Amino acid sequence: MKISVFVAATFLLAALFAPWLGTTDPNAFDLSRKFERPNIHAPFGLDQNGADVYSQVLFGARTSLAISFSVVAASVLIGLLLASAATYKGGLADTLLARTLDMIQAFPGFLLALALVAVLGPSARNLIIAMTATGWAGYARLVRGEVLHLKEREYVRGAQACGASSVRIIVKHIWPNLASILAVQATFGLAGVILAESGLSFLGLGVNADTPTWGALMNQGRRFLVEGPHISFFPGLALSILVLSIQLSGEGLREWLNPRERRVEIKR
Repeated sequence: MKISVFVAATFLLAALFAPWLGTTDPNAFDLSRKFERPNIHAPFGLDQNGADVYSQVLFGARTSLAISFSVVAASVLIGLLLASAATYKGGLADTLLARTLDMIQAFPGFLLALALVAVLGPSARNLIIAMTATGWAGYARLVRGEVLHLKEREYVRGAQACGASSVRIIVKHIWPNLASILAVQATFGLAGVILAESGLSFLGLGVNADTPTWGALMNQGRRFLVEGPHISFFPGLALSILVLSIQLSGEGLREWLNPRERRVEIKR
């Protein structure tokens, strides 16, 4: 877990300090040096326009992580608020929530996001809206299942008997018990959103064309696999390492937050 967290943190720091770590402007180009292979001055080589791939990968990390964190944060917030309120209240509100979740999750999330971005148009804002519109349902279903269980616990019943309001019970007694599972789910969700964002960018439905993204880099590099295989290789490698490190960090976080489960597995 420590190695995976270190790798993920390294990517985050590289994205934050991209303007200082990059060798050149990612949009600057020199046609006289196009398809230049990796060297001391350009560690990842140059693309078909003579732009520095290393700088594009760094700024692509910033774009990908900014979008992914925004989508995950918005999805968790929407799912938590809607599911907590509707499930705790029960009745018609909970039934409507359950049917809405069934409808949203009946469609593949990536295809639904693809359709929404195609309608709204490619931009960072529309990308966040489209992926949030499909991503909140998973968190809401998780929260709903936990709230159905937690609202029957003795301490919640005791708070109700003491006259505590529904808002106070949800905030003080239910949400603290959801923090660990939401943290784990958000970690795994972050990896999925990064892949989805790269996939949409690869299809030309990501952010604006002048903003470097890993998906767009891989898309433009696939046309020049003979002349410049490094154009696709390095952003693809960065994407694979980042997603793998986040997934492993999520696994480690789940084990760390559930020591009882880990002890049971060790005894087995």
